[in-house]
Amino acid sequence: MIHIYDSIDDLGDALPRMQAIMGLDLGTKTIGVAVSDSFQSVATPLETVKRKKFGVDAARLLEIIDHRSIGVIVLGLPRNMDGSEGPRCQSTRAFARNLAQLTAIPITFWDERLSTVAAERALLEADTTRKRRAEVIDHVAASYILQGVLDRLQHLRSAT
Repeated sequence: MIHIYDSIDDLGDALPRMQAIMGLDLGTKTIGVAVSDSFQSVATPLETVKRKKFGVDAARLLEIIDHRSIGVIVLGLPRNMDGSEGPRCQSTRAFARNLAQLTAIPITFWDERLSTVAAERALLEADTTRKRRAEVIDHVAASYILQGVLDRLQHLRSAT
């Protein structure tokens, strides 16, 4: 059974408590990976996976999932600025469908508009060298995506 939810709000009972969440920033050449703590409050950039073939990429992600006891996977959904979905969104949704066939962990999406811009700005403010920014931008962007999800979860929990 495929467990893909359109948004974090749709997870409901499928959202495990006290398990880390993984955030992914899918690019054509790399996948930025970030993880949360088990309290689902803080996102931490983890690594950038160099894309090869789906099977190789998925195997690395599944290793991280097992090693970190991940309970949910969040994929940044690169919507257009007007909110519409273009080819990059279709590619992200296809990646989610393929990954869902390899794991029973719930997968959801988060609107990632401007996450890379925010990550770049933070790295510039931290006076990071151009070379270092290129190395870390993807997993820093993934942490921005994931922190947005974690903040939303805190809001949903405090509203109940």
